[in-house]
Amino acid sequence: MTIGYYVYYRVAPEKFAHGRQIVASFQEKVRASTGVSGRLLRRRDDATTWMEIYEGISDEQAFEASLADAVERSGFSSVLADRSTRITEIFGPF
Repeated sequence: MTIGYYVYYRVAPEKFAHGRQIVASFQEKVRASTGVSGRLLRRRDDATTWMEIYEGISDEQAFEASLADAVERSGFSSVLADRSTRITEIFGPF
């Protein structure tokens, strides 16, 4: 069984360009470490709300450890909007 991780948060508008660079960088590290490629989307009616999508994950522990380490090392928190945090939802098949 494989599952999908959906991570959303708000980014400060003045930090969009830097935020995209940071996310691309840590998603590449996660891909190299786990083989899982992430996608980055933004909400259609609110450009400050972004979502990372990671699907096809079979080893949750390895994926979570890789993602947490990559995000922590990236300095990602510096691009978050005030009072925003990363919220993770995990979905799998019935």
